[in-house]
Amino acid sequence: MAHSRCLWMLHATMIVLAGAGSAHATDATKATAPDSATSRSVDHRVPASTHYTDWPAIKSSLPADPALEARVKKIVASMTLAQKVGQMTQAEIKSITPAEVTRYYIGSVLNGGGSWPGMNKHAAIQDWLSLADRYYDASMATDAAIKVPIIWGTDAVHGDNNVLGATLFPHNIGLGAAHDPALIEAIGAATARAVRATGIEWAFAPTLAVAQDVRWGRSYESFSSEGPLVREYARAYVRGLQGDFGDHNVMATAKHFIGDGATHNGTDQGEARVGRSDMINVHGSGYFGAIQAGVLSVMASYNSWDDVADGINYGKMSGAKALLTGALKQKMGFQGFIVSDWNAIGQLPGCSNASCPQAINAGIDMVMVPDDWKAFIANTMRQVESGQIPLARIDDAVSRIVRAKLRMGLFGKRPSQRAGAGDEKLLQSPELARRAVRESLVLLKNNGNVLPLKPGANILVVGKSADSLPNQTGGWSLTWQGTDNSNADFPQGETILAGLRAADGAAHVTYSETAQGIDLQRFDAIVAVIGETPYAETMGDIVPSATLRHSDRYPEDLAVLKTVAKAHKPVVTVFVAGRPLYVNNLLNLSDAFVAAWLPGSEGGGVADVLFAAPGGSGRYNFSGTLARPWPGMPCPHAGTDGTGAARRAFAPGYGLHYPDRHELPALPTFPGVDACANTAGLSVFHTLAVPPFALYLGDDRPAHHPLAVGADLNSQIEWPASHPVLRLRTVQVNTQQDAKSVTWLGTGRFYAKSAQPRDLMPLASAHAALQFDVVIDTPATAPVQVYMGCGQGCMRTVELARTFAGYAKGSRHTVSIPLQCFMRKGADLSHIDVPFGVQASPPFSAAFADVRIVEDASAGRTDLPCASLGSP
Repeated sequence: MAHSRCLWMLHATMIVLAGAGSAHATDATKATAPDSATSRSVDHRVPASTHYTDWPAIKSSLPADPALEARVKKIVASMTLAQKVGQMTQAEIKSITPAEVTRYYIGSVLNGGGSWPGMNKHAAIQDWLSLADRYYDASMATDAAIKVPIIWGTDAVHGDNNVLGATLFPHNIGLGAAHDPALIEAIGAATARAVRATGIEWAFAPTLAVAQDVRWGRSYESFSSEGPLVREYARAYVRGLQGDFGDHNVMATAKHFIGDGATHNGTDQGEARVGRSDMINVHGSGYFGAIQAGVLSVMASYNSWDDVADGINYGKMSGAKALLTGALKQKMGFQGFIVSDWNAIGQLPGCSNASCPQAINAGIDMVMVPDDWKAFIANTMRQVESGQIPLARIDDAVSRIVRAKLRMGLFGKRPSQRAGAGDEKLLQSPELARRAVRESLVLLKNNGNVLPLKPGANILVVGKSADSLPNQTGGWSLTWQGTDNSNADFPQGETILAGLRAADGAAHVTYSETAQGIDLQRFDAIVAVIGETPYAETMGDIVPSATLRHSDRYPEDLAVLKTVAKAHKPVVTVFVAGRPLYVNNLLNLSDAFVAAWLPGSEGGGVADVLFAAPGGSGRYNFSGTLARPWPGMPCPHAGTDGTGAARRAFAPGYGLHYPDRHELPALPTFPGVDACANTAGLSVFHTLAVPPFALYLGDDRPAHHPLAVGADLNSQIEWPASHPVLRLRTVQVNTQQDAKSVTWLGTGRFYAKSAQPRDLMPLASAHAALQFDVVIDTPATAPVQVYMGCGQGCMRTVELARTFAGYAKGSRHTVSIPLQCFMRKGADLSHIDVPFGVQASPPFSAAFADVRIVEDASAGRTDLPCASLGSP
């Protein structure tokens, strides 16, 4: 890739089919179909909704145990303050050694997404087990009167997904379509066996979000948009994971409490704007089931909750005492412990990643503080000694942690001494996963009954996801985002293409990703396997101004369908994606259309159903039905009739099966809609540059040569190292890897630019402001100018050096500059191509995150006065 000498670019008609024929869009009791002729029928009836007016008392299945409580009391009474705070601390394995576990009495470690023993992505099961033993031994080597074993937590969210060779199950969105709690319990048990075989005792699962907006990048972690199904699945999943707390079980985590699936515009870690009844009866549903099943831990959510109707803004969950203590512990009766999410405490006002008495006082019992754990321990001990945190609160937190460890039977045995430890066979459950794939598939269209395919037919397979285990497994698969993987990273996996070849015979199946140069007439049918590429939290968000149209982000999928449609052969589309999207154009080019979600490592399950392969004494059939609505319009809030029905292509409960005869008519494609109204303003940079914007580094020389960045955003590396006056790193300001840290070595500019200018006058009329989050690392001694660009030779600046000088080094601040300030300087807001730029000279270093333009109604907005933004 060519490097320039001065500039770098960083890119990083609706139809409602309710009750139509056998489609079963609303009559869910009819939408049942057997996985095979000899297997049980899947009951797709949604359990009854709840109508609580307050947080209900939930009776746990765990019996009272006076002897256990006596042990808890004795252990906690024997501990020093340092030992107690150590128990409340969870560090990342990359940042803590076994010796430090001993020294600081650490209660827990975790491996985050993309973290493995020795940072070896292909670490063997014995590598995991050996490190688990070392951490356990270290926790037993302290000078504590009663030694408390450490517990290791991991994001095992669709199988033991961090470990090479483990079976990966379909993500939760697909499991929701199966409507099968027994399957969920079996998957939980299989996951527990795999995780415990590596020496790890705690899974950060299940996710119980009731996702309402598919723009959220974690939608695939949600079972359903309907609370009752999530409640049933929560109960089953927790039972599967925790079992009877034996050697093959792990501690479960109900997450993320509460409202993570309710955020406005589906923004990750955003603000939930729902009423109290919805928060309790919809978003609380999963916790009712999990607590009933005896879940031992709950993870607090990143999001905040503003109950506008009642006039109560609870703020960020990690600091919401009324919810963590009042609702969860006191009213609902949760007896386990609450753990915070990755550096979540640092998002609370007045807190940092290493210090947050507010979170502990609110009810957080264990703090996930991956890197700053030493400072956290020191700060927390000082806060207890000064009375900021009552000792009684510390004792309650530690009692809850010790109680869970006793329940899990962690005392007395090294991880390697447990039954099944180190057994590679326990990593594998391919038949169960293949069954899950079959049950999760939803047949949306089957015009002309082109399915099932006939064995022996000559089939052309096209599309980028046919032979891609990374696309098939999605995020949280070996790596955090599911990126930087290849088929070789899943040695036990089977692609959808491989499954089709096994079902039809390799001689009858030809593969061409794009179908270019292929004689299409020699094939009996064409199978297109298309969809999304991997993503996880934050990175997967669809910004409010973008459409839900899949082909806007993946035009290659529309292109390949247009190519094969010209042959007038039957086209079967298998859509591999983490959420339902607006795909009317793709549906119209397909004779049959299958929602395969993110099926995991066992792609052969897709072929089982496409060919109606023999299963037992019968044949496999489609049995999945939608557990959430399927969009019928490119913009999620357009065309609503108040119930949402008018914007749905398919309602929850919809799903065809053999031998249904239902012809889907051509659907409207709205070709003129290429953006959605964004009442929240304009997002410029949110972890990545938001299209159409890209980020640039520039100095004063005239040549402009953009360079696309392909660096791993989960690593903090210098990029690009060769820029003459600027250095760039990816760091954290609000959440994982969400910010760009820029160091000025000479006069230079860091800015966002679009090739097509934007008209910001409507936003200016709405009293909008440019906002960004900043952490100053090296204070400036020269001017620091934030600017907007309005075409060639048009750059209007405001001076922020004095503002930045008032910020403590290392502290996070939100800067809000009214657009009127730029207008007063002569900016043409009808023609803005650079909505954000920073021009400075050394010495200066700062990290910038979440650059956006927000309207006047934005909560908590505090603008800088224009008069203060003059000369330094």
